[in-house]
Amino acid sequence: MKKLWSGRFKEKTSKIVEYFTGSISFDHRLWKYDIKGSIAHAKMLGKQGIITLEESKKIIKGLEEITNEIETGRFVFREELEDIHMNIESALIKKIGDTGGKLHTARSRNDQIALDLRLFIRTEIKGIIVLVKKFQKTLLNISIKHLDTLMPGYTHLQRAQPVLLSHHILAYVEMLQRDVERLKDALKRVNLLPLGSCAVAGTSLPVDRAYVAKLLEFDGVSQNSIDAVSDRDFVIEFLSNAAIIIMHLSRLAEELVLWSTEEFKFMELPDAFATGSSIMPQKKNPDVAELVRGKTGRVYGSLLSLLTIMKGLPLSYNRDMQEDKIPLFDTVDTIKACLTVMNEMFPGIKFNTKRMHETADEAYSTATDVAEYLVKKGLSFRKAHEITGKIVLYCVEGKKKLGDLTLKELHNFSGLFSNDIYSCLKAEESVKSRRSPGGTSLKEVTKQIIRLRKIVGGR
Repeated sequence: MKKLWSGRFKEKTSKIVEYFTGSISFDHRLWKYDIKGSIAHAKMLGKQGIITLEESKKIIKGLEEITNEIETGRFVFREELEDIHMNIESALIKKIGDTGGKLHTARSRNDQIALDLRLFIRTEIKGIIVLVKKFQKTLLNISIKHLDTLMPGYTHLQRAQPVLLSHHILAYVEMLQRDVERLKDALKRVNLLPLGSCAVAGTSLPVDRAYVAKLLEFDGVSQNSIDAVSDRDFVIEFLSNAAIIIMHLSRLAEELVLWSTEEFKFMELPDAFATGSSIMPQKKNPDVAELVRGKTGRVYGSLLSLLTIMKGLPLSYNRDMQEDKIPLFDTVDTIKACLTVMNEMFPGIKFNTKRMHETADEAYSTATDVAEYLVKKGLSFRKAHEITGKIVLYCVEGKKKLGDLTLKELHNFSGLFSNDIYSCLKAEESVKSRRSPGGTSLKEVTKQIIRLRKIVGGR
């Protein structure tokens, strides 16, 4: 088949080169955006008199017919036509004749692909925001259900202080909210029209870029034609945001893996979201959570891949940039799949609230409350910390709990102790006392839920 750019060449393109340079095997998924951009471009060409209105209408009708053929599975994508742009343009010329060749007036594949990617990413960002918010709502509902469930809070994966399970889960809602805000902010830089930049230098034809931007609902047009065709910052920024999202999901997945072990026994995964062993009949494996954790490497790899591709490219467009699509598409699919499966899995998780409560009281988790008790009695925090540390050491060596100590034993460390210390040693009282803004007290967590539900939306 004759190439659309064959005028300059004497020899036919090698079959191995067609295979090596072709991108239709993956960029075919941009067809909808390619046609959408082409229709807007054709309308502009007709409006500006660069082609006649009749020619513009004929091109648009042909593109609409191609849309129908693709949607009904009748369109054949041809590898020898390299990419989605040339597949559609070739089909258009075959369908309506030489008029189809006028569509490419005042544009290049360089600004065309930049447009397609921006339209694609804009759509996907909006879809991912919906999925993130949906997961946030699920987590909020679980927080409400377990509003006053006690659990141990951790630092260094060591039991630290008692907290509410709702407070712990809300930490992930906060992370996801930052993800939403980053995605929304990224849209500002995605939503600029590159079309009209052509190959590198713009065009001498009287195009109306603002009109095309309005048709395609862009906020404005790119300001430098060289930058517009060589820019992939908007892809990199999306991949960076995706890497942060998957990092948050991976941290949550890691806790699901830990909490479902016999060692923790904090929760049980729903059978529908776990798998068994081919040899050990008793096993219930957290494969879904493990795969979310594992797929993080794919998203990180996509980000690093594109950063590496772009780091040494001279201006403006280079064919290296064709390699941006597979990492982008894979990241979009991975993020959407992980958000969907986590959202579907969470409502079926059964939390072992009794076990959580029991462990919240263990491992001297109210030691900080003892130190703060002494601070309220007038000691400096450093002195109170030292005394409390000695009390804990005494308990460790004597295999005692803080609540087992008599007032006489406590007086060996400080005469400031009185009977009111014992209420401070209960996990419930410790949580209740954490009334600082953003703290784990029931009152503060309730405030957090009310605030987040306003931000995220209803149930």
